[in-house]
Amino acid sequence: MKTLYLDCIGGIAGDMMLAALIEAGTPEATLLETLHALKLSGWEWRSERVEVDAVQARRVQIRVVEEQPHRHLSDVLEIINGAPLSERTRQRAQAVFQKLAEAEAAVHNTTPDRVHFHEVGAVDAILDVVGSCWALEYLGVERVVCSPLPMGRGFVPAEHGILPVPAPAVVELLRGIPTYGIPIEGETVTPTGAALAVALSAAFGPQPPMRWEAVGYGAGAAARRLPNLLRVFLGKGEPLKDAYGNWQSIVQIETNLDDATPQLLGYLMERAMETGALDIFFTPVQMKKNRPGVQITLLAPPDYADALINLLFTETPTLGVRYALLNRRCLQREVQTVQTPYGAVRVKVAREGERVLHIAPEYEDCARIAREHNLPLQQVMPLILQEWSSSKGTD
Repeated sequence: MKTLYLDCIGGIAGDMMLAALIEAGTPEATLLETLHALKLSGWEWRSERVEVDAVQARRVQIRVVEEQPHRHLSDVLEIINGAPLSERTRQRAQAVFQKLAEAEAAVHNTTPDRVHFHEVGAVDAILDVVGSCWALEYLGVERVVCSPLPMGRGFVPAEHGILPVPAPAVVELLRGIPTYGIPIEGETVTPTGAALAVALSAAFGPQPPMRWEAVGYGAGAAARRLPNLLRVFLGKGEPLKDAYGNWQSIVQIETNLDDATPQLLGYLMERAMETGALDIFFTPVQMKKNRPGVQITLLAPPDYADALINLLFTETPTLGVRYALLNRRCLQREVQTVQTPYGAVRVKVAREGERVLHIAPEYEDCARIAREHNLPLQQVMPLILQEWSSSKGTD
């Protein structure tokens, strides 16, 4: 799976992401053709290679030369929908501005459709978002993972006056997202940068296992004591492996519920396994207001994470889920068939290299034999193991 890792060394902003994606292989001339096709006027483009603390990076600056109107979400979406973009690029860009609208609405105690976009509705923000989403499509990125976000402090001027850093909209966007403070005065994560990270990333944390094919650095405009850079790694995601190829990456998805019926949970388990889950289990938990509840835990390959999260949203009353990328080490597994006096029986064998560590007869086969021959199940299973051992000459 083509993966992009956002390494937010000095933070993230829309122009930094766009610059980093150009450095990672997006053709600037073709990108500009796409941006000029948007129904926007009054802007100028400047892009240059710069050196930031001995690192070669790109800095993109979009200069607005005409006064721009205050736009609502519908105005921005109309611009996106009217552009010659692929459906995936359009959906990604819409998702970013939807996140922005929801955050601004929470800050101003209104609804997303009534929010007046100020800075984030300006030409440069629209170009940063659409350009970044178009670049992801061009580079073939299927999955984005983001590092924890470094947060500066201080104050920043805005349309509504002087705002604390991180800005209130950024705080809303990053609820539940891993962040950490750095000794920097100034805005390290802008609203546009936060929305890009949150709307586009499938996970936040350390870099997942991947083989780098390209690396790009995007430089911010401010000069700081720490490198003001966003670094992107582009490459093929792959599971970690030991000498026997047994390391794997999985996603763990969780949610807690105090209003789920047993029938709903039983159905969810069936649907989750059909949708690609490796495992699903329920843990009793004590929740708010002394209510007994259940914690639902799903384990799945990363490629199935989105489908399973959507399943939880549609098939349970949950309002949100937690997820994390984990690594696991597995023994090599195979199913062998052994001939017994009762017929063919499947046996599951777990090994590490040539060393067999565990064997287990298939429950369904043993239960069938127990019923057909009126034998205790606890007597049948050891007999099957003995037959398997005899067939392998391991008595």
